[in-house]
Amino acid sequence: MEEPRLLNASLLCRPANGSSHSGAWNGTGGGCGTLRRSRELDLAVRVLLYSVIFLLGLCGNALVIAVLVVNKRLRTITNSFLLSLALSDLMVALFCLPFTFIPNLMHTFIFGRVVCKAVAYLMGLSVSVSTFSLVAIAIERYSAICRPLQSRVWQTRSHAYRVIAATWFLSALLMLPYPVYSTTQPVPGQPHLTQCSHNWPGHHVKQAWYVLLLITLFLVPGLVMIVAYGLISSELYRGIQFEMDLSREAKAWPNGATTELLATSDEGDGCYIQVPQPAESPMELPAMSPEDSAKQERARINSSKAKLLAKKRVIRMLVVIVVLFFGCWLPLYVANTWRAFDPKAAQQALSGTPISFIHLLCYASTCVNPFIYCFMNKRFRQAFATTFACCATPCCRRRCRAHEEEAAATGASFSRFSYTTVSSIVPAEH
Repeated sequence: MEEPRLLNASLLCRPANGSSHSGAWNGTGGGCGTLRRSRELDLAVRVLLYSVIFLLGLCGNALVIAVLVVNKRLRTITNSFLLSLALSDLMVALFCLPFTFIPNLMHTFIFGRVVCKAVAYLMGLSVSVSTFSLVAIAIERYSAICRPLQSRVWQTRSHAYRVIAATWFLSALLMLPYPVYSTTQPVPGQPHLTQCSHNWPGHHVKQAWYVLLLITLFLVPGLVMIVAYGLISSELYRGIQFEMDLSREAKAWPNGATTELLATSDEGDGCYIQVPQPAESPMELPAMSPEDSAKQERARINSSKAKLLAKKRVIRMLVVIVVLFFGCWLPLYVANTWRAFDPKAAQQALSGTPISFIHLLCYASTCVNPFIYCFMNKRFRQAFATTFACCATPCCRRRCRAHEEEAAATGASFSRFSYTTVSSIVPAEH
């Protein structure tokens, strides 16, 4: 809630002791008019930004859920985690944004004590599940990319479902103090106004709680993501160096030994197995014209360049993921910890517009995640277009059902050993 003194900011515009210079404070000029216009502009900006983020978070995550649920060919291990992430982000959009912004806009909590407890719990649950899902995705990608052979033993759908269930269960347990200690109470100095706040049994309990959240929902997840994505980037960088060395060797020895890269995905994700292939004798090589040889060489060079560009895009995207996580959530956890240890100074510095924009920044992650993890994936965009084309007309629906049945009959669906590839976050070229 905003600080009560801000609710009567218009009183600051009144001249003291009936000053005769009241014309300067008539709201059309001078300090009062400037202050009023500034507050109106601030309110308009907040309403606009909250509305945009709410709509993007709601629509983006709802579309992700719809595509992953409807399209059977996307039911892979990776997408199971993305479905859990989209569901938790959708809960953030539904339960965090409205119930944070409306009380700040009206300066009072109008929904009652039961809703206060329920919303506080759902807010904490959704944020916790979203964070744990990001950690699970980072670990799963690290295992699939840097330890592909070992990960195939345990990375199954049933294991993914158990991990997802554990994230929801642990989040539900972790956030139990919120419904216990959340309640409605009058705003100090404004008894006709109500706020939904946490009535902790002691100051040290409050400090311990926010330190616990800082560690479990920010520091540890951030560290895990940095380590996992750092190791992935290192693996990809080694792959880039390997392919560059291979290209130089191929140019130096056009008729010498060759090396075949068996990639773990058809889009090139840096996971490869190097299999030396002995050079065949000239007697065994089929005759090839100079034109055919030149075409083959150009195709090989183009394929190698495409793989290098894909790996570089992945490294940049991993950096973006980590930067966005810290950029979106660091201000909120710093503000909460500050308010726990120095409430007066924090309240004076953060109340009103600053805390609103801090909340806005962390809620922005709910509309960013669908684009980073899903919509920037070429395969997901194709599935998105196919799914909604199937819903458009009866003819398209029959065609899509026939296509899925054919894919299921021929075994075209993903196997139980499907796992994350870096290509799931590689933005497709346009």
